[in-house]
Formats: sequence, C-alpha cells, structure tokens
Amino acid sequence: MSGGRSWPERLFVVAFVAFIALAASRMALRVTHGLRGEYFETIEPSGSPVLTVVDDEISTDRVTGNWLGSPPTTFFVRWTGYLAVDEDALYTFTLTSDDGSTLSVDGRPLVDNGGRHSEIARSERVRLDRGSHLLVLEYFQSDGPYAIHLSWAQNGAPAESLPAWRLSTSRVPSWKTTAARLLDRLWLAAAILSGALLAWLVTTSWRPAVVEGIRRRPALASLLFFVALSVVETWPLATNPARLSRNDNGDTVLNEWTLAWVVHEAPRAPQHLYDGNIFYPERDTVAYSESLIVQSLLAAPILWLGGSPVLAYNLVLLAGFALTGWTMSLVVSRWTGDRVAGLVSGILFAFNAHTLTRLPHLQAQHVEFLPLALLALDALLRDPRARHALWLALWFTLQGLTSMYLLVLTAVAITTATLARPEDWAGRRFTRVGPLVVLAAATASLALAPFLAPYWRLRYVQGFSRSVEEAMTFSASWRDYASTPGRVHYALWSHDWFSGNALFPGVLGLMLVGVAVARGIAFTDRRARMCLAFGLAGIVLSFGAAVPGYATLHRAIPLLQSIRVVSRFGYLEIVAVAIVAGFGAASLRRTLPRGWSRAFSAGALGLAILEPLAAPIELTRFDAISPIYDQLARESRAVVVEIPFYRPSAAFANARYMLNSTHHWRPLLNGHSGFLPASYQRHYEALSGFPDSTSIAALQGAGVTHVFVHTTEIGPDAVERLAHVPALRKMAEDGSTVLYRLEH
Repeated sequence: MSGGRSWPERLFVVAFVAFIALAASRMALRVTHGLRGEYFETIEPSGSPVLTVVDDEISTDRVTGNWLGSPPTTFFVRWTGYLAVDEDALYTFTLTSDDGSTLSVDGRPLVDNGGRHSEIARSERVRLDRGSHLLVLEYFQSDGPYAIHLSWAQNGAPAESLPAWRLSTSRVPSWKTTAARLLDRLWLAAAILSGALLAWLVTTSWRPAVVEGIRRRPALASLLFFVALSVVETWPLATNPARLSRNDNGDTVLNEWTLAWVVHEAPRAPQHLYDGNIFYPERDTVAYSESLIVQSLLAAPILWLGGSPVLAYNLVLLAGFALTGWTMSLVVSRWTGDRVAGLVSGILFAFNAHTLTRLPHLQAQHVEFLPLALLALDALLRDPRARHALWLALWFTLQGLTSMYLLVLTAVAITTATLARPEDWAGRRFTRVGPLVVLAAATASLALAPFLAPYWRLRYVQGFSRSVEEAMTFSASWRDYASTPGRVHYALWSHDWFSGNALFPGVLGLMLVGVAVARGIAFTDRRARMCLAFGLAGIVLSFGAAVPGYATLHRAIPLLQSIRVVSRFGYLEIVAVAIVAGFGAASLRRTLPRGWSRAFSAGALGLAILEPLAAPIELTRFDAISPIYDQLARESRAVVVEIPFYRPSAAFANARYMLNSTHHWRPLLNGHSGFLPASYQRHYEALSGFPDSTSIAALQGAGVTHVFVHTTEIGPDAVERLAHVPALRKMAEDGSTVLYRLEH
C-alpha cells in the first residue's frame, strides 16, 4: 500500500470518521427515545415504583416483558414523556386496555378508558401544534386477562403505534428528536458503508498485507477482528463500561452480584461458594440461578484491581461476544479450509437475534466452548483416541460451567451430533469409540460434580424443579423464529413479529444454508450433517410440551427439569445455521471466479455484520453505590434487611439491594433469583406492616441486626412511625436511605 491512498481507502477513512463523529453527536443530543414507565405492584401508585424503565412502545407484550413474563395479578403503570409532532394538525389517539387506562396530553385529560372492564378501545381527537407535548398514560390491572396499547393517526390516516423516535423521556425541542432520528439513520448508514468498504479493502487492495498478517498470526488477527466487532455491535457500551449498563433489568444486577460473590468467596471459603449472602438463612442460594463460574474467573482481575461489579460485567460481556465468535471462526476455518467462511460463521454465531436480545443475561454471551467441544467430538469420531475424549470432556466441562442452560444445550448438541454419524461409531467401530465416549462422559461428570451438587440439593432438599406446565408456558412460537432486534429487519418487518425470545438466524445464514443443502454438502459432509441434526432437534425441543413425547423426556431426564424457558433450545438452530452457512460460503468461494469470489466475500462479511446490528443500544447510567453501605464492613456479625421488602412477584426489585451488599457482604434477608425459597414468602408476610410491632419482632426473630430503610418508598406514615420504634437506632443517613441498628 505504498504511494497515495486509493479512493476506496479515502472513502473508508471518511466513512469511519463519520461513524465516530455521528455516534458522538448522537450521544451529545441526550435524547432517549421512549416514555418513562413506572411499574407498581399495587392497583394504585404507592411509594416508589418497583421497576422504572424506558418503553419505546406501549403494548401488552412490552408490559409482559418488563414483568419478566410473570406480572402480579394486580399492578399499575404510569408512562410519562413527550411526543414530538412536525406540524399543526388534528390527531386521533386510540387507547385500548383491559382493565382501565387514561391518557392526558399537556396536562389535560384526553382519553378516559377507566374502570374495570374487558378489552375496550376508546378514541379522541385533539389539535396539536408543532412541537413537543407532554403525555401521561396511566393503566391499572386488577386480576384476570390484561391488555394495553396506544396508537395515533393524523388527519384521518390509518392508526399506527406511536413511532419511538417521536417519544422522549424529557422535554426537548422537536428539532432534537428529528435530529436524533436523522443521526441514528446516518450512523447506521456510516456503519454499513464502513463495514462494506472494510470488507472490500480486506479482500482486494489490502489483501496482501492482511494475508501476510493472518499467515503470521492467524488466531490473533481473528481475535482482534471479533474484539472490534464486539465494540461496534454493542455500541456505545465500550465508551464508558464503568457507567453505562443494563441495570434497568434485575437479571443484569443479579449477574453482577454473582460475579462479585464468586470472586469474593472462592479464595476465602470455596466450600461455601454456593452459600451466597442473599435469602438469609437459606443455603446454596447461588444455585437458585446461574453460578457463572467461568465468567467469574474472567472478572476476577477486574474486581481485584478495584473495578466495580458493573465494570466487570460489561467487560466480561464484551469478552463473551469476542471469544464466542473467535472460537467458532477457528473451528469452521479448520473444517472448511476457508478463513473467510470461518469469519462469516463466527459473526453469525456470536452476533444474532438471540444474543443481542439477551444482554442482561451474561451466561448467554459465553458460548465459546461449544465449537471446541464439537471440534473434539469430530476428532474423536474420526480418530478414536483418549486425548480426543479428554479434550471433549474439558470443553464440555468449561461450557457447562458458564451456564446450566448451556450445559443442557451442549449435551443435546453432542448427543444428537453423535447419533447423526452412525458410520463413525456403529458396528465394529463401537468397540473403539464406545469406551472413549464413556471416558469423556465420566471425566466431565466428575469435573462438574462439585458444581452440580448444590443444584442436586436444591432439587431433592428444597424440591426445586421445573414442571411440564412451565415448559408449556415458556415454549417457543413460530413468531420467535421471525423475531430480531436488528435495526434493518426490525424497521422492515420484525416489529410486527418481535418477541423477547428472538431466534431469527438471519437472511444471509439461511441463504448460505440453502446453498449447502442444495449442493448436498449439508448431508455428505459428516460435520455439517451433525450440526444440521442438532439444529433441527433444538427447534423441536423449543416447543416443549407441545411436542409429543416431551413430557416423558422431561420426567426421565433430570437435567431437563432445570430448564424453565424451553424456547431457548431454539438457540441450537442459530448455532447450526452459523456452522452450516460456513460450509455453504466455502463452497461458493471455491466455485466462483476469482473476482466474483472476492465480491461475494466482501458482501457476505458486510451483510453478516449489518443484519444483527441493533446499535446504538439503549443503556442506562449507573452511579456508584452509596457509601452508607460501607458502614457495615466493620460489623462482622451483622445480618441485614432492606425495606421495602418486595412481594414475591416483584422480587426482582431486590436486585439493587444485592448489588449494595457487595460493599459489605453481610447476610441479607432480601434476594432476587430464578427461584424463591418458601422463607421469602414468610418474610414478606411478616414485614408487610413495617415498622409495626409484628414486623420488628419478626426481624429480631430472624436474627436481623441492621435495617436499611428507603424512606421515599414506604410512605410518609411509615416514616413518621419509625421515630417511635425503640428497637431501631439510627446509625447513618444518605439522602433517602437511612441505616438503623436493630436492638434485641
């Protein structure tokens, strides 16, 4: 690349600089699209909400998703924000709800759909001037079915949902909302252009330098590529990973606590690693959800150097994307002999509809060991040797230590893949392959046993398992396989299909799988065939109890009883598409003329990057934990509770208390996880009248020594009564958070 730059190089520099400048400009506008939603677990708003989020649409699906699929029987939601309109006109607002809802515009009541009733739609017209208008929508649900939806129409046009770009959480000039929309589109265009030009340059004029770099350090070059792509696909997370977060989601905070707990406890008392400080006095509380052993190992240096759990979570999240794409690219490159095909597979595997809708779930981003397990399985079946069996055991064990869900999914993938290759293990070969498969299974079982024992105790001591009925509740639907948050597809069609369990594998992936199927590679190549097999198995299992025989499998295989959201089996379809697509891409590159092959390579890489792109991602700002929690670091025998103590259906609101506890690590009565022990319900009932004498006696009986009270969340009457409780002695105060010592 000597001499002056070529026009594609100059254009790439301009596009990339524009990409950065547009992102910075968009952030500087400080426009958050959507309305601020405050969720209460009572029929009327009381105290502080248990959940505050930004909703870019008002719909039943969004409400259900915010309640994590299990809303309380009675709840109240208030949405506030501003609507930007471009011109003076007559607008019709339609409010559909079951039960009651009301909408006011600029402080004046507009649509009254109140009272307890079945699903009813009411419409009203109002003339709005160009500019920003205050919206307040209140909705309550009282038992039974529920529904909520807000739409509008201008001058008699067909009704549609309010466009998210017109909504903002704070009053901003209408030009800012328009500018934010324009910047979002320009940013996306710059991202597409930069990616396409980069792919073109890498496969043309930069090819000699790239080939030389890859030849010298192929694994490192691939890793750096996926690190960069992780930053792009999750933008703007990397701009401030210590402060930007998805802490609006209780599961994110739960996982931040888990990382911090494992890193804290492992070097001190590994025998009590699963005895987390939540849900006191219960045991094995880490096993109520994912233990994130591998992710915690990655987070350890960050936390030991003084980084916050939020910073650790975000950096490990980015690492998960990068490592997952990297290992898949290495495996497919080896299987196909084509590095470009490997990169395409790695992108499809790491960045897809499923992973990018599960940013609050750190376990979903670390699938880096599954490709390596498949590589070892292939080696074992082709060349039965003990070392291949031990490699398979190692990769399976590490994948199992990232997530219980992924342990089960990996087991399904390995089993189905093996069954799909009978020529490698049936007949005479069974005497060679069979014992080595047993060796791999036994080794992995022994390695995983100490980490699975708490889950075993949870099942047989506390009776925790997932029923077949839950499998029906959380099974997949066909619309899941058409759902994606990718901006291009979402704008074109996915918004009509979108669900929280997005499983769309991408147009590129499906097309390349079609090539592999049409050319017979998906069947004649044993590795492609085994991947196709477990992909189909994942689709079938994702429908749970709707599939004949699933109930029998559920009863017969204990591991299946740990799976609640069975729709996630569908992720195996994305894995299979990613791998088989690599075979299809390699086949095309071998048969196309050289010029066409380069054009195809550039286009495939660019499309693979563009399709899942959901950036810029809406993130919330995390501020440091209050220093009031440091008070307990010196109290070696403290037992803590934070008030309000939320009812079981809103236990996810306790997640912030768990994060607070990382500053003192004292036993905590509160907790949030995938499972709630029976003691939680008893504590909730006893503390519902706090600070009455019954609740104080219950706290003393539970051994609680310190009480944090969030005064703005318990009501003025309860705050006034606190001063008259002799057993509570104020120790410290920080804003609305007050720390009391509980005398016994």
